[in-house]
Amino acid sequence: MPGMRADACAAAGDLPGRRADETGVIGTALEAKAAGSGHRTIAGMLGRPPSTVRGWLRAFAARAEQVRSVFTALAAGLVTDPPLPAPAGSAVGDAVAAVAAAVTSGMLLAPAWPAGAVNTSWPWAGGG
Repeated sequence: MPGMRADACAAAGDLPGRRADETGVIGTALEAKAAGSGHRTIAGMLGRPPSTVRGWLRAFAARAEQVRSVFTALAAGLVTDPPLPAPAGSAVGDAVAAVAAAVTSGMLLAPAWPAGAVNTSWPWAGGG
């Protein structure tokens, strides 16, 4: 959601007055981590300091099991036959795949948008 400050920035110690990254940037970092990239590679790809990206990834990894659990349950409750993800091979990968599964219905983040308007690909989990 453009313009929203992600909780991961705050959890990673982003200080007031510093640039607040949009959730899309942090989401891209999480997707890259789930696909196996390291924080330095991701930082270079996004044009962000490695320490900032490392902070995002650590903050998410510390909560990955909680995120996976909540979003898997949410995905199961949103549609009759949800495409629940197979294990992705890491806690971060599993959590990111669970978020993607919940978004797949197109109802989680944008209930008024047509299903095709939401990017629901999650190639690291074998879905695309």
